[in-house]
Amino acid sequence: MALAGDFIAGLIDAGMQADDPVEAVDAFFGLWRDRLVESGFRAGCPIVAVAVETNDDAPQLARSAAAVFARWQEALAALFLRHGLTEARSRRLGAFIIAAVEGAVIMCRAEQSTVPIEAAAAEIHDLLLHTLRDSPSAGSGLRS
Repeated sequence: MALAGDFIAGLIDAGMQADDPVEAVDAFFGLWRDRLVESGFRAGCPIVAVAVETNDDAPQLARSAAAVFARWQEALAALFLRHGLTEARSRRLGAFIIAAVEGAVIMCRAEQSTVPIEAAAAEIHDLLLHTLRDSPSAGSGLRS
């Protein structure tokens, strides 16, 4: 699980160095969409698999999964903080994006379709454009 978490964290970290946070998040959704399509909708997030399958016999696995999700959320929050959002809003958006991606991946696998991840990506794209445009540091070159 640690390797899978580190792999995705590395992708997030690399994307989060982007000058345009909207583009970085779009790329993150695109990465998952491509993984789903290339695997014939068999690929999913191993962290989710561990999180939903853990039970009282293995609480350390649930804690490990929670730590991985927290790391991903923190990377996103740091990006939004750098682009003028408050710490609280940045953390909420980080959690929301991870939850949306993970839920969309699960739905895509069940439906054998990219519609859920494309819908989530489009809504989050619009939300980020609006949110970042209205932030105190607006005008930092965000696209629409």
